[in-house]
Amino acid sequence: MVKCVPSFLLFSLLSFQAMSAENHIDLHQPKDFVDITTVAPDVQVDMRYFSSHNFIGRPIKGYNAPVCLLTRPAANAVKQVADRLRPFGLTLKIYDCYRPQSAVNDFIAWAKDPSQNQMKN
Repeated sequence: MVKCVPSFLLFSLLSFQAMSAENHIDLHQPKDFVDITTVAPDVQVDMRYFSSHNFIGRPIKGYNAPVCLLTRPAANAVKQVADRLRPFGLTLKIYDCYRPQSAVNDFIAWAKDPSQNQMKN
């Protein structure tokens, strides 16, 4: 059985990678985004905003498929971490990746809607 490392740990590990200039991530170049499973196939993806299993309780606008898109440098960094974890029988599980603007707009609309208070308290 392969154990998963939570994504918050992944981001902690990647913070060291992000400090170097060659790993600069430019989110203004979506053409450079890749599906993480094409770079690191053993990484588990659970795109919570594609389903209703998230803090809002419904799928979020803009998530049209349960696909994790990352910039090439980020995907390569994830692969490096996954490769280091594999000998220990561990892998990574990712819950969120690239967030489209329509999803951000959906979050903002939800936050401003006073009738949507079941998860805000």
